[in-house]
Amino acid sequence: MGLVDQGRHARAFRAMGVALLVTATSPGARAGEPTIAPAELKAIGAIDARFQSYNIEMVEVTGGLFWKAYPRTMRAFDQRDRYSYRPPINLANARLRKLAAALSPAYLRVSGTWANATFFADTDRAPGKPPPGFDAVLSHGQWRGVLDFARAVDAEIVTSFAISTGSRDADGVWTPDQAQHLVDYTHSLGGHIAAAEIMNEPTLAATNGAPPGYDAKAYGRDFKIFREWIRRAAPETMIVGPGSAGDVPSPSGVGISTRDLLAAAGSGVDRFSYHHYNTLSQRCGGRDDPKQALTEQWLARTDATLAIYQTLRDVYEPGKPIWVTETAEAACGGNRWDKTFLDTFRYLDQLGRLARAGVQVVMHNTLAASDYALLDDKTFRPRPNYWAALLWHRLMGTIVLDVGGSPTPNLHLYAHCHPGQRGAVSVLAINTSRRASRAVTLSASAERYTLHAARLQGAIVQMNGKTLALRTDDELPRLDPHAIPADTIRLAPETITFLAFPDAANPACR
Repeated sequence: MGLVDQGRHARAFRAMGVALLVTATSPGARAGEPTIAPAELKAIGAIDARFQSYNIEMVEVTGGLFWKAYPRTMRAFDQRDRYSYRPPINLANARLRKLAAALSPAYLRVSGTWANATFFADTDRAPGKPPPGFDAVLSHGQWRGVLDFARAVDAEIVTSFAISTGSRDADGVWTPDQAQHLVDYTHSLGGHIAAAEIMNEPTLAATNGAPPGYDAKAYGRDFKIFREWIRRAAPETMIVGPGSAGDVPSPSGVGISTRDLLAAAGSGVDRFSYHHYNTLSQRCGGRDDPKQALTEQWLARTDATLAIYQTLRDVYEPGKPIWVTETAEAACGGNRWDKTFLDTFRYLDQLGRLARAGVQVVMHNTLAASDYALLDDKTFRPRPNYWAALLWHRLMGTIVLDVGGSPTPNLHLYAHCHPGQRGAVSVLAINTSRRASRAVTLSASAERYTLHAARLQGAIVQMNGKTLALRTDDELPRLDPHAIPADTIRLAPETITFLAFPDAANPACR
């Protein structure tokens, strides 16, 4: 973040407890150019070992209507025709498992809007039609597939439960019967649910499967029942909530405010959760110009949303760790550019910002469905954001370091201890300038990994000049860095660079 932008966003950063520091400039560097001295970077926090996680939506598991693919032409998307049927995802697919395992350990969240009205059947195959009060059916075989996948890729399961009219008694009060069946079956297979939300996005309950007229008072009543039940039925499961999205003031009639939800429910979550999308996709009426994707205003939307929910957390659930249980560039399946290198700047910058602010877990939506997926939803081949995720996983550990704010506009810097080498440090440097290179002085030798693309809105990404692609045997390619000496280096426009300092001997990283 540049000095001009620091002044604009200082208040939001102070609210998040993050110091705005400018890295000192070494005698050999020119004014305005940051110097990275990896041995001297101080620890400012730590994140969950499963910080970088992902969603597989419940509708992916059951099969059903999901976000329809965009037409090949660039004509406006017909919002009346935004869904199309997709069959259940093949969680036994070897390529899918291999690529997911490469990002582990992680949390696997199986939830989403469709989960709010999904019936859990006591049969190995789903019946053809859901019972009254439900919209979809999850079978034993499908849930067993989720558990098998999670074991195979070292992922811990996070989920939510049905809250539609079929899960309620005659008075409209939520009952845990359906949730109990899911927990019991999970335990019978030797599995467990690491964390659970009562429902997906209660702020949008009116359009998310809840009964007509559902309000904060009803949520508070249901949450207290849920909290008492899960403490008894699955004491090993963390309670996560509220999982808000699109927060609006309750008088508007569009949704329920998070403040009202929290006031009605009282304290009782183990992890405070919310959802963040920079915008809505074209499917849901979004009209954002991809030209803004590298601007500070666009990237800083992550900070603005966090500031809102962190303030609410501090009032109603003080001290509880924060999880982002859904995020991507655009809700409703993603924009057309989400599958291209252009969105990789947001993806990595968001991880850096949230880790620096103390957020413990970030769950990308999705692993392998629609435009915002890390993997192509038909072939499971990596998209640009997957390669970014893989580099983050291999280079950015759980100890967050204070690299300071960059005095150079459009240069974003983040630092962590290296996850695999004692004393080693990794720095993420993102140059969002479309025309100007940026200089950084290194006080120690480093290993350089630079991501770039011939076309920002293209699916092909290169690292250090070599195109990233799976090998013919579906093995991941070697990610060999370039060794560079202690010196001033230049970061080309529209590039993302990881710098690893194996010999930093940083005391915080031992």
